[in-house]
Amino acid sequence: METPATRRQTIAEDKMATTENSYFLRELELRREHLLSASRASTADQSLNNLLASVDAALARLNSGTFGLCETCHETIEADRLLCNPLLRFCLDHLSGDEQRALENDLTLAARIQRALLPPTDWSAAGWLARYHYQPAGLVSGDYCDLIESDGAFLFLLGDVAGKGVAASMLMSHLHATFRSLAGQQLPLQRLVELANRLFCDSTTAGQYATLVVGRAWPDGRVEYVSAGHLPLLHVSPAGVSAREATGVPLGMFCGTSFPVCELTLARNDMLFLYTDGLTELFSPAGDEYGMSRVKSLVKRHAASRPEELLAACLADVNSFSGGAKQKDDLTLLALRRVD
Repeated sequence: METPATRRQTIAEDKMATTENSYFLRELELRREHLLSASRASTADQSLNNLLASVDAALARLNSGTFGLCETCHETIEADRLLCNPLLRFCLDHLSGDEQRALENDLTLAARIQRALLPPTDWSAAGWLARYHYQPAGLVSGDYCDLIESDGAFLFLLGDVAGKGVAASMLMSHLHATFRSLAGQQLPLQRLVELANRLFCDSTTAGQYATLVVGRAWPDGRVEYVSAGHLPLLHVSPAGVSAREATGVPLGMFCGTSFPVCELTLARNDMLFLYTDGLTELFSPAGDEYGMSRVKSLVKRHAASRPEELLAACLADVNSFSGGAKQKDDLTLLALRRVD
């Protein structure tokens, strides 16, 4: 017998499905309109008619309730792929040989582009030394890491886009371009993040967001930062490890939200340690989670180490904890140390 709670859950699921279908319906109708316009041009070729037929077929699947289902196994097509291309008819397990090769080539190219967007591995600025470790779970990653010198100071950024695969990697590249463009305008940090959030909202769909730490550091050790829903930033000093919690919600959730700025000052040889959830949400073969307490304990043991030594120790501990199991999530670490 259906209970009131079950009935409410069913209604909520139906509303969510209706919202998703409405989004794809708008997308497909917009694409159909553009294709019809382009196909009337004197230079139009058969490829436009083929695309038009594919859009009409996708609209038919929406009407029949089979949109988003693989035509071979009838299981759900991966959501990130469907957002990128609503014309898809097959899940990853049932691509043709040619489609698999094309996807592999696309992923290889995307991975090469992502690597090119990363900052130099031996990065330093006046009064600061930074080292990072970037390790995608697959060919491409939704993790974001950047270091940008700006007007006597520098910006440091580390984040994690929701989801995996191509869609997440595209959003990561979008964030990179956004902050690189805004960095040159010498904006106050709060304004910088609020503008980036609005641009991110305008170019994403519901359910696409990114947790992110954005900070600005000066040669004298002053640091201001915004943490948009990200894991705690760790301030490492001889006195211990201080965890700084998030100051706002993730980017992309709300277009008009504000992002409070926090401040701290690092003494010489203090460090900041940032990381994505590929570290904290790692599991051992016994099912134990790595967790925040292990992160803090490891960082505390290596408070006097150089940034590259801290990263190496962290990776060694992770490998030991996981028993060498296959990596399931993107992992990015960033250590910044104030130096003489």
